[in-house]
Amino acid sequence: MSHKWLEWAKKIQSLSQAGLTFSKDVYDIERFEELRKISAEIMEEYTGLEMQKIKDLFTNETGYQTPKLDVRGVVFKDDKILMVREKIDDRWSLPGGFCDIGLSPKENIVKEIKEESGYDVIPTKLLALLDMNKHPHPPQPYHYYKLFIQCEIVGGYATVGVETKGIDFYFEDNLPNLSLNRNTESQIKLLFDFLRNSDKEAIID
Repeated sequence: MSHKWLEWAKKIQSLSQAGLTFSKDVYDIERFEELRKISAEIMEEYTGLEMQKIKDLFTNETGYQTPKLDVRGVVFKDDKILMVREKIDDRWSLPGGFCDIGLSPKENIVKEIKEESGYDVIPTKLLALLDMNKHPHPPQPYHYYKLFIQCEIVGGYATVGVETKGIDFYFEDNLPNLSLNRNTESQIKLLFDFLRNSDKEAIID
């Protein structure tokens, strides 16, 4: 990815948050608060987002900052992959979302697939653990790891959820307009490799 300004802003934000978490000296705390302000100003300058929205993004967490985990369900049927149409951008993605506190990755993906597509599934295999910074996603303020888990349908039926407006299965060579914040074409094609080769080992960035 070539968005160096975003990398710098996120690193400054991460360092400032760690400093605010562990520092006791009042002057050091002031310095780290200033660093966090600078990171927000960089984001405002290059993204056009309002400063208050950026501050809300950058100050709503406490403690040592770590990457967020986004879990995505990979469900194949008749050589097609399950996708849902997102209301937020009218584009298509694998069902999934942020992992909720208190649930395991497997429990999270079962919940997400049910809520977004209506299908009951059982997780069967971890396919990939990817770092979004190493893939062609649009720039985002947070650092994400993306966890792709293959699942098998065991019940339910196609039903849109609160966040989705469509459900369908797609062939590899006929993918819909993708929600690139959530998944890229290269990632979807990588997942189809597992359909062709069930012995393929999980991919980790």
